[in-house]
Amino acid sequence: MTNEQFTNENYGVKKNGNSSRNKNIVIGLLAAALLGSWAYILLEKNKKKEVILQQENRLSTLDSTRAALQQEFDVALARLDSLTGANNELQGQLSEQQKEIEQKKAEIRKILNEKKASETQLAKAKALISELNDKINNLEAEVVRLRQENKELSEANTKLTGEKEELQQSLQASAREKEELTKVIDVGSTFMAGNIEITPVNEKKSGKEKSTATAKKVDKLVVSFDIENRIARSGPADVYLIVTGPDGNVISDASMGSGTLSTRQDGEKPFTTKISFDYTQGERKNIQFPIRNQEFRPGDYKIEIYHNGFKIGEGIRTLKKGGLFG
Repeated sequence: MTNEQFTNENYGVKKNGNSSRNKNIVIGLLAAALLGSWAYILLEKNKKKEVILQQENRLSTLDSTRAALQQEFDVALARLDSLTGANNELQGQLSEQQKEIEQKKAEIRKILNEKKASETQLAKAKALISELNDKINNLEAEVVRLRQENKELSEANTKLTGEKEELQQSLQASAREKEELTKVIDVGSTFMAGNIEITPVNEKKSGKEKSTATAKKVDKLVVSFDIENRIARSGPADVYLIVTGPDGNVISDASMGSGTLSTRQDGEKPFTTKISFDYTQGERKNIQFPIRNQEFRPGDYKIEIYHNGFKIGEGIRTLKKGGLFG
């Protein structure tokens, strides 16, 4: 073998060895790159899984928070319904706050119904629920105050009712006492008649008057009596005279104002005349009144005096028949 041939052969071996080595290097680099890619892909995949897991955990946390807020909101609404439904006295006050309360309820519902509500939105809902609970707490305090006031008013009303009943009983008793006293005063103010005189009078043509007991000479019967009462009030007063003739009939005449009298013991009675006068309390007053008749007959003439429905006196005067020279 020549040197040239040896050299060429060696060169070929060397050249082939370098090519093989380079190929191995390339293969190694490619393998390393492939492994690196797989490692990167695995790392990115793990990172994505972690992010997804975090997002799932976050969503789970948000769902739990929303559920808790929904429960808290429901409890608040139940308390509010209980307060406003069972306490009519709060309706007026609630109407003043109704607009604000309804706005808060609407905002809270909107957030809690949002499936993708953010943490910020849920935090706002929590703050609104807290404000709503504060208002409910104020309403509960108001209920307590109103119930106490109602209790006090009820007790006061019961007391006033009792006092009213006592007052009514007292007034009724007073009214009865007043009525009885009025009756006593009414009866007690009845005049007493005394010094009753019945004088038959003959009137002369000259104008002179002369007492006579002869019936045919009598022109009038002058009734005279005194009346007195210490408790009768001063002012106008009336007494009634009933003159009954011998025939048993009451003498009556339109000119004397005859009429019918209601008495307290004897019912309705016809009277001959009513005498009106002014009386001063406590004084003794003399009353005189002439009874005229077209003709006086012999017999007894009965005079009865009435005041305040009671008979306060009576007297009898007898007229005689005329004598031979009568």
